[in-house]
Amino acid sequence: MMSVAETYVHESSSRLAAEAQAIVISVEYRLAPENRLPAQYEDAIAAVHWVRDQARDTENGDKWIRDYGDFSRCYLNGISCGANIAFNAALRLDDDVEPLKFVGTILNQPLFGSKQRTKSELKMAADQYMPLPVLDLVWELALPPGTDRDHRFCNPFVDKPTRAKLRKLGRCLVIGFGGDLLIDRNQSFVQMLVEHGVLVEARFDDAGFHMIDMIDARRASAILNFIKEFVGDGR
Repeated sequence: MMSVAETYVHESSSRLAAEAQAIVISVEYRLAPENRLPAQYEDAIAAVHWVRDQARDTENGDKWIRDYGDFSRCYLNGISCGANIAFNAALRLDDDVEPLKFVGTILNQPLFGSKQRTKSELKMAADQYMPLPVLDLVWELALPPGTDRDHRFCNPFVDKPTRAKLRKLGRCLVIGFGGDLLIDRNQSFVQMLVEHGVLVEARFDDAGFHMIDMIDARRASAILNFIKEFVGDGR
């Protein structure tokens, strides 16, 4: 829903790179409804393959990535729609990514849904930042034609093949906020990961709302610290 050229995306990516001491590759994925899912997942995988190609090309590969990147500790990271993309991209990773080794996935307020409403969705249906009708419209415009919110791209809980691949996430950090209408779904998602043997670190705040880190500098700093700690623990 956003471009890497937007100030918020650029500044948050730059800050993450500086404070986590990481090279951050931000993906300019195609947007719906002109390009519906899984186009965005394909763009994420294409970005992974591009990084792989830079690492493999010892003569013409991107010098900064080749000389300073640690290919043994790669993470997929996303917020909201981007977290949905990171999740689905992780499940699509194949063995042809060497020398890259993906060790974890960071999902900040991941966007999932279903036809059945959760209690938090009903309670916060008129949320001023992300009202339920807007969320429904997002899925209507993004999902493949003829599908509904129980499609696996939206609802990973009902698809057995998706659940069978969950260990491909590696270590997983999930971040959520109590004032987000998606909070019940985020917490159920964590429970599903744990039940399938995924090592999960869940960071939930009782207060806050969806995408609060866009306008609240204190919460943005807290999320950054969560990510720094998570990546640091994987060293």
